[in-house]
Amino acid sequence: MLSAVDLSGHTVLALHPHPDDEAIFTGLTLRRLADAGARVVLVMATSGDLGEALVPLAAGESVAQRRVRELEDAAEILGVARLVMLNRRDSGLPGDPSNHHPLALAAAEPLALASRIAELADAEGAGTLIVDDELGVYGHPDHRMSGLVGSIAGELTGATVYRTTVDREHLHVTAPGGHLVHGAARAAEVDFGRVTAEIGLAVTGDERHLAAKRAAILAHASQVAPVDVPEAGFAATYGYEWFRRTAGATGALDLLGNAHLIGPAVRAHALTPAAG
Repeated sequence: MLSAVDLSGHTVLALHPHPDDEAIFTGLTLRRLADAGARVVLVMATSGDLGEALVPLAAGESVAQRRVRELEDAAEILGVARLVMLNRRDSGLPGDPSNHHPLALAAAEPLALASRIAELADAEGAGTLIVDDELGVYGHPDHRMSGLVGSIAGELTGATVYRTTVDREHLHVTAPGGHLVHGAARAAEVDFGRVTAEIGLAVTGDERHLAAKRAAILAHASQVAPVDVPEAGFAATYGYEWFRRTAGATGALDLLGNAHLIGPAVRAHALTPAAG
């Protein structure tokens, strides 16, 4: 059981490009924020309409419709108070002609989209933003644009910005090839993540948070099969979520408690994730 913390009055806005990104990369964090009393606003840039469904769709149902429905289920599991869809088009993999579709997220005008995020953050009173890092976690064009837009929105609002990434050195030891980001990076033919020294903060959770994260990932049944996230070893693979952070900034993630500061200036003991 993690130590109790009260984040009532705090609002956190999390921006992600595709349905399932919120669960895979920030599920623990969002659930912990909600449990601590923070208002969590999830902004999804696209409906992931270029993804392929692993399960049969209903008659007349599109991939986008299925993925949005799954996203709504995952958001409820993670304690999201408000879900906002930006309705940009999925850009597809790097180099695809779909990158240049006029409605594609990758083709968006960054300042215009960032201004929309900033207006939403201001309206919600969000003092903390969670966005993808500058490399887009694993280099996908939508993740890169999401990171750029989120960073600009942070500058426009003055909010504390946490930039989502993964620790590839940690995963090499604890889950070689076993994290969903490994497959995503292979499909996109790009590198992923950061080395430990580049990461400022890692968030973990207890058995309840791990169970919520796995359930939220599996809510995206059209994209992730249970065999892809087995319960055995789940904590070792998904028990940490990593963020780059602005030096000196303090936002809701720092206030969670049991977050692990791992930058060169500050080191603390991390809570060991529950065995899974």
